[in-house]
Amino acid sequence: MSALEHYISVGRERLRCGYTTGTCAAAAARGAAELLLTGKLPPVVRIDTPAGVPVEAELLEPASGPDWAACAVRKDGGDDPDATHGTLIFARVERRREPGVTIDGGAGVGRVTRPGLDQPVGAAAINHVPRQMIAGQVAEAMAAAGWDGGLRVVISAPEGERLAERTFNPRLGIVGGISILGTSGIVRPMSEAALIDSLRLEQDMLSAAGARDIVVTPGNYGEAFAREVLGLGLDHWCTCSNYIGEAIDHAAGLGVRSLLLVGHVGKLCKVAAGVMNTHSRVADGRRETLCTHAALCGGDRETVERLYRTITTDEAVAILDEKGLREAVMASLTRALDEQLKRRAGRAMEIEAIFFSNRYGILGQTAGAHRLAALHPIST
Repeated sequence: MSALEHYISVGRERLRCGYTTGTCAAAAARGAAELLLTGKLPPVVRIDTPAGVPVEAELLEPASGPDWAACAVRKDGGDDPDATHGTLIFARVERRREPGVTIDGGAGVGRVTRPGLDQPVGAAAINHVPRQMIAGQVAEAMAAAGWDGGLRVVISAPEGERLAERTFNPRLGIVGGISILGTSGIVRPMSEAALIDSLRLEQDMLSAAGARDIVVTPGNYGEAFAREVLGLGLDHWCTCSNYIGEAIDHAAGLGVRSLLLVGHVGKLCKVAAGVMNTHSRVADGRRETLCTHAALCGGDRETVERLYRTITTDEAVAILDEKGLREAVMASLTRALDEQLKRRAGRAMEIEAIFFSNRYGILGQTAGAHRLAALHPIST
């Protein structure tokens, strides 16, 4: 198996990255398209991932017929690999008369059965970025070979149905296999100890530079929202991934004066229930938390049951809107979040929070959040 030789420093560790099932699918599709259109299979294909990191993937198990060709790429999860590490992702490419590229899933690739996910109900669980990568690679192969017809691409994973039992797909309503995922094309290692170490180092550096008031976001969504929607200056900002409790503890220990937490409702509603490590493998509780606050705010049994069946917080907010409960439930959730954060931080440090949804914008903010936000103007 070809290994990606791309490393990142996480805390004090140097960890090797891998590549996603989406990158595997795009590379396999490129190889199968070249085999079909030229009769030759290159030993490897090079994929320029959305992250800007090139991947050279070895092509395995080629097969072909009069109007089709197929090959596979083995998934490389890098350090701390996930459940799909080492599995084969196949692409079968078939000629079609109509121009363009169509993409579908075959054996071992799940099907979406519930609304609210990246793909519509009935579609193969191949997310939109991998679809773009697959289509782009196949289009390049078509142009190079001078093929002006169309191609149909079917992605499959022979071990997918078994592997899916170790993922959250069954809970999400994705049946029959794994999902083909990846927004960057690259798997970044997720060593818990290294991530916590990295978080602490970021805060240490901010403290050493004299920062006494900081902004913390779990990840990229929070950063983008803080910068682009809230208009905050992020000179004194760090990420905490899922380790919100660790971020609060270390900041308080450093003598930080105030911490403004900005995050997606999907994470911060867990914190409102006292969950300070929000990784889904550790705890979830989003639907249970939303159900509890809906019931406290007068939601009837039918509403609570519908909330319990949701798979995304946006879906839950839509139900609350329908029932006229959004404002009350978000206010109740905000009070619980405020209580949990202040209990964790103690008296040594001010802490406030803003939570949002990309679809609905700000959903809640604790009483002092506006005051702490004013401490982070954009640098001029």
